[in-house]
Amino acid sequence: MNVATILSEKGSDIISANPDDSLLDIAKTLRKHRIGCVVLTDNKGGIAGIVSERDIVRAIADAGSDVLSAPVSRCMTKKVVTCSRSETIDAIMAAMTDGRFRHMPVVEDEVLIGVISIGDVVRLRIAEAELEAAAMRDYIATG
Repeated sequence: MNVATILSEKGSDIISANPDDSLLDIAKTLRKHRIGCVVLTDNKGGIAGIVSERDIVRAIADAGSDVLSAPVSRCMTKKVVTCSRSETIDAIMAAMTDGRFRHMPVVEDEVLIGVISIGDVVRLRIAEAELEAAAMRDYIATG
């Protein structure tokens, strides 16, 4: 299984924002769309950064609530780890675990085509395990 499988099931809707948007605006976007991160894009459509709920909480803890009016670029992750739709689920799980992050933008030909989360990966792994278990039960029952 690979990233393309996840995108085909969940779709490729992308919620993005501008690095100049305020942290409060980003928090409202997260709440409105019920998501855990937003990819921040530059004026050419490239990835400028990514910001998650964790980043917002850390910024508030470090600087107080006044930081909510600051541009999100102050607390975004600038070195964004991305993947392609052909990457395997095992590779994605390893990268997310090693990097200690839960969201990964999917890029093809330098264009953002989707975002996957650890929840998406786990959901696919569970479905895969259930299929394997069912196939094993059928094999044993007919064997």
